[in-house]
Amino acid sequence: MRNQVRILLMIFVLVAAVACSAEPQVVEVTRIVNNDVPVTIEVTRVVTQETTVEVPVEVTRVVEVAVVVTATPESQPEPTAVPPTPTVEVIVPTAVPPTAVPPTGATYTVVPGDTLSVIANKTGIAAEDIATANGLSNINIIAVGQELIIPGWDGELAAGGSPENPTQPAAPVAGANLLPNPSFEEGWYFFNGVAEWQLPNQWQLAVDEGPNNLSPGSGGSFYRPEIRVLSRAHIPPAEQALFLFDGENTIKAFKGDAPTNFSIFTDVALQPGSYRFTANFFPDAVTGYNGSQKVWNSDPLAAEYRIIQNGGGTGWQSAPAGRKNTVTYEFTLTAPGTVRLGVGFRNRFAQSNNGWFIDDWSLQKINTP
Repeated sequence: MRNQVRILLMIFVLVAAVACSAEPQVVEVTRIVNNDVPVTIEVTRVVTQETTVEVPVEVTRVVEVAVVVTATPESQPEPTAVPPTPTVEVIVPTAVPPTAVPPTGATYTVVPGDTLSVIANKTGIAAEDIATANGLSNINIIAVGQELIIPGWDGELAAGGSPENPTQPAAPVAGANLLPNPSFEEGWYFFNGVAEWQLPNQWQLAVDEGPNNLSPGSGGSFYRPEIRVLSRAHIPPAEQALFLFDGENTIKAFKGDAPTNFSIFTDVALQPGSYRFTANFFPDAVTGYNGSQKVWNSDPLAAEYRIIQNGGGTGWQSAPAGRKNTVTYEFTLTAPGTVRLGVGFRNRFAQSNNGWFIDDWSLQKINTP
C-alpha cells in the first residue's frame, strides 16, 4: 500500500511540472518494488535420549546336596586301576511298625447258629475279648467257616465236644423264616421296568452310578450291573454246587470290566424282640481265565459286602472271592415297626467279571432258652 501512495505522489509532481513548463520534457520514472521473498530455513532439533537395552544374563543357582555314596567290596578298584563311577544311593527313612504280638489261645471255626455270645458260652471267654483279639468292628456279624482266635482258651468246649463237632446247649432257638420269597423261588419282575434288572418278587434294588472315589480302586464311575434270576437249568452243572444254596433259583448280578456298587433289600413288619438275619452269596470276582478256568481275585478288597438294617447295619466287609460266604447279623427291636433288611455289594476294581450269586436268605426271631 505504501508503494502505491509513493507512485501517486510522483505522478502528481510530474504532472504539475509539465503543466508549469511550456516545453514538454521527458521524465524517467523508476518503479521501486519491495517484494518479500519467503525463505525456507531447515532447523535441526538435537534431542538427547536415554535408551535401555535388555541383555540376557544366565544365573546359575548353586545348591548343596548331601549324597551318600555306598561302595561295595566287589566294586573297589585296585590301587593302579582307574576308579569306576560311584553308585549313588538315596536313603529314604522307613518307618518300622512295631511288631504285633498275636494273642495267645486256640482257634475256633464258626459253625451255623454261632454268634459271639454263643461262642463265649462254649469257650468260657467273654465275647468282647474275642472281638478284640480278632479285630471285629461289629460283634453282631461273623461268617460260617470263619476262624476266630479265642484268647486264653485251651481248646476245650465248656459243654464238651470239640469245635469240629460242637454241642450248642445255649444256642438261641430260631423261629420260622420271616422274609418274603426268601429263596427267590416265588417268581420275579423287572424292577422299575428296566429289562436288565430282573428281581425276585417282593425284593427291591438300589444302584450307585456315581464316581468311584475308593482308594485303592480303578477310579472312574460305578456302572449298573445286570441282574438275572437264574434257574438250575441255566447254570453249568460243574458250577451248580457253587452258585445254588437252596432250591432251584439263584440271583446272578454281574458286570464286566467296570466297578459296581448296588444293594438288594426288602421291608418286613416286625414285633419287638431279637432277630437273626442270614445271607448267602458267592463272589464271582474274576481277574482273567486260564484256559476255561476262572482266576478269582485274591485281593481282600476285590469283593465287599455290608448288611443293611434301615439306615444302619454294618460297615463294608471283605468277601473272599471264589467260595461260598454265609454271614449272620443280629439285632433287637424294642418297639414294633417296619425294618428294611438286605445286603450291599460292591467291587471297586475293573476286572474281567464283577459277579455275585445270591441265594437262600432268612430272618428268624430268636429266643434264648
